[in-house]
Amino acid sequence: MNVLFLHSSPDLYGAGKVALEDIKILQKNGHTVVICMSREGPLCDILRDIGCSVNIIPLATVRREYFNLRGILNRFYVYRKSLKALRRVANEHKIELIYTNTTGILTGAIFAKKTRLKHLWHVHEITPGPRWLLKFYGYLLSKYSDVVIAVSDAVKDHWLKVNERINIVRVYNGFDLDAYDGTDWLKKEFNIKSDTILIGMVARVHFWKGQTYFLDIAAQLKSRHSNLKFIMVGDAFPGYEYLYDEIRTRINFHQLEEDVIDLGYREDIARILYDLDIFILPSIQPDPLPTTIIEAMSSGKPVIATNHGGAPEMIKEGETGFLIPWNNAIEAANKIDSLIIDTGLREGMGKAGKLRVKNIFSLKKHEQEIIKLINAI
Repeated sequence: MNVLFLHSSPDLYGAGKVALEDIKILQKNGHTVVICMSREGPLCDILRDIGCSVNIIPLATVRREYFNLRGILNRFYVYRKSLKALRRVANEHKIELIYTNTTGILTGAIFAKKTRLKHLWHVHEITPGPRWLLKFYGYLLSKYSDVVIAVSDAVKDHWLKVNERINIVRVYNGFDLDAYDGTDWLKKEFNIKSDTILIGMVARVHFWKGQTYFLDIAAQLKSRHSNLKFIMVGDAFPGYEYLYDEIRTRINFHQLEEDVIDLGYREDIARILYDLDIFILPSIQPDPLPTTIIEAMSSGKPVIATNHGGAPEMIKEGETGFLIPWNNAIEAANKIDSLIIDTGLREGMGKAGKLRVKNIFSLKKHEQEIIKLINAI
């Protein structure tokens, strides 16, 4: 089958890694995959290397910044260009299935409906609102897709509350465990003492990903323990560069200048996770199924995450990590204390997390479920 795969961002964060794995799965099972993205980036080069045709076209991606009159007019203008470009690509490659990899792209669903092509919508998002937008999405998911894949039960339940008629199936993301073995290097590169405990977070810099909350937790932990360093990884989503100032202000406020190492955007996430002792994902809004949690567990690390979104499905409380409140740094630090003090607890949780990924979030299981849905369309 010739599949047109629509993806919003060419960066190698969680959604990009999942997209890459799904494209490889489609290829492995005999499908020809053609990619459309709105700009060049690291993911594009990898896709070309594995034999995909990558087309850079306008996709009229929906973001909160366009929720005004000027933004709506802009999106309508780009939407018309997007439909024209999709028609050209679909005709050129004799496309049989449209695979839209985010709710941020609407034109895939509309184009599939207009051309009577099959449409699969892979949903990674829990959209907070406004209500009119939720209803609009609920209608499209219900009427403009043959099947909708939700990355977690939290995502599935969210959209079924919006529209119970959506044909939606939960399929957890999967990762290759072998990809998350590495060698010790962070402490050597930054001249960190060998007995220092490294606590890190990996996430795109965004207002709801919780970078400043991470720093609040770091301040609480630093006041109790002297052998800690805090590692931050990730760059800003376009339009959110102002958050760098907020992060620097919070670091200065807590006097963490000597304690925080901000690595910015990195592609060697596996190496970084391997060197951490504790991983924290402090999202202050529900994170649908944070891939960095799976990656950290695959690396054998105990994981701390806020208790909403997909995290409660991923972390087994007290066995592979801890769930913390999204707005109470003192309570969060209280839970993390035991992991700092007890090396055996850290290692035990890390091993349990790795086993949990193997049993629930394996790439093989993910592949079987994706191909089963594709074949049933």
